Amino acid sequence: MTRVMIAVLLALPVVLRGQSSKGTCASPFQVALASERHISMHLRAADVEIAGTNKPALRVTCRVDEGDADHIKVSFAAADLRIYGGPDRNLHFRIEVPARTNLLVRLTAGDLQVSGITGDKDIQLRAGDLTIAVGHPEDYRVAEGSVLAGDLNASAFGVTKDGLFRSFRKDNANGRYRLHAELLAGDLTLR
Repeated sequence: MTRVMIAVLLALPVVLRGQSSKGTCASPFQVALASERHISMHLRAADVEIAGTNKPALRVTCRVDEGDADHIKVSFAAADLRIYGGPDRNLHFRIEVPARTNLLVRLTAGDLQVSGITGDKDIQLRAGDLTIAVGHPEDYRVAEGSVLAGDLNASAFGVTKDGLFRSFRKDNANGRYRLHAELLAGDLTLR
């Protein structure tokens, strides 16, 4: 019994800490990641593409048109991806995750495209264009989107609106996932 307790206590810090990794945009950033996980992303202003793949990994690649890629920091710990620092403009990130992933994404500004992801999606963008390839609309138990100022084109759910304070919500008792897309200023497209 004492040996078991000691083994559990020695393993506890590893379990509590979880996977942690840091890098920069000077080279691709990659960590192993199992499918069907929940990942949160807190991203600095940039043009961002989030794509689902069949690989069991989270991979970030960057393109910096001006400035030093070493100043853009990437960290992943406790299922939370953070990208910060670097030049003020002309940044492009591609983030690859397993196709079956639940996402929470917060981006300050830029254009954000999400595709190939099956799972819950909670995505908020302050300013820019947000485009989400939703897959099968019937897979969503709840689908909601809102735009404070701009166009809302949710053709996957049969909704098109433009102007100020636009939103929609669709419920489907047979669905499995939840989609929440929120944009302050710009165009929201759910296709």
